Amino acid sequence: MIPLAPLGLGAVYNGAFSTMGRYARQLFGAMGAGLTLLFAATAGAFALVYRSVEDDWQVLIHADHPTWAMAGPIVISVVVAYAVLMLLALLVNSFLSAVSPVVLEHAVLGRRATFGAVWRRAWARTPSVLGVMLLISLLVAIPVALFVLLWLSLIALLVAAESPPMAPGLVFLLGLLILPLVTWLLVSFSFAPAAAVLESAGPITALKRSFRLVRSAWWRTFGILMLTWGMVAVGGWIVQIPLLFASPQPSYDAYGPYDEPPADLGEFFTQVYGDDVLSDLSTYLVLTVVVSLVVQLLATAFTQLVSTLLYIDQRIRREGLGESLARAAGHQ
Repeated sequence: MIPLAPLGLGAVYNGAFSTMGRYARQLFGAMGAGLTLLFAATAGAFALVYRSVEDDWQVLIHADHPTWAMAGPIVISVVVAYAVLMLLALLVNSFLSAVSPVVLEHAVLGRRATFGAVWRRAWARTPSVLGVMLLISLLVAIPVALFVLLWLSLIALLVAAESPPMAPGLVFLLGLLILPLVTWLLVSFSFAPAAAVLESAGPITALKRSFRLVRSAWWRTFGILMLTWGMVAVGGWIVQIPLLFASPQPSYDAYGPYDEPPADLGEFFTQVYGDDVLSDLSTYLVLTVVVSLVVQLLATAFTQLVSTLLYIDQRIRREGLGESLARAAGHQ
């Protein structure tokens, strides 16, 4: 799928698109199944929360003077469900980050891949990728937390000195100092998920491998990744434009005076959008979810494939990986 030699920008993108085309069923099948599990768990969590707090909710909305004793169980249930879903989302995102390197491992050697093999291999490496993502998040959170503390301290000092107009400019300057550091960290560790999968490395080892490989080619890696993220952002925005025009539009005569004010929210939407508002809104929401899912799958797959190909390129340039891959491909 790719030349076993140092890769230029064209070879990187051609390899990513070729892999997405030839291994579409394995790549998008595994990623789609992972997102389906996440959506099913989200729907189940919301259903459980609603069933558990339904009686408390009725008591709260009909109470003349709501108290914490009434709202407490609802808030606690929502917070717990949200925390569980965030952990599950992180787990699924780690799985999605592992799928592309697994597929590319087969593509580089020209091997056939099955959905089951990709699924099992990706899940087997998900704990390590999860550890990588947690460590990267922690490393990025440190300068961000320092920025927030400095910002709050600065605001407090300026308010105490009665000179708040200076605050926005100084906060902007602090942001300019933090942004390069965060960018440097993200690019330096961008190869870590690929190393965790393709080298079966642990989280800390994968971070070290990524840092060493990126160190001598940081600007090249940064440029290609920025170009890739920009392409994905623009492409996703273009795809989303038709949805703006497909959304239900209010009737022009809906803004006139009402003979009678709407009795409830449902009647208000019926007066504004027409009698078919529920059907139109349901269709629009389903269409939006489907398009968003497809865009997310394509964006995640493409960016991960490009990042993994850059990782392979650096290993070819610095470690002679091309010869090893050529021998492995010749023995297929």
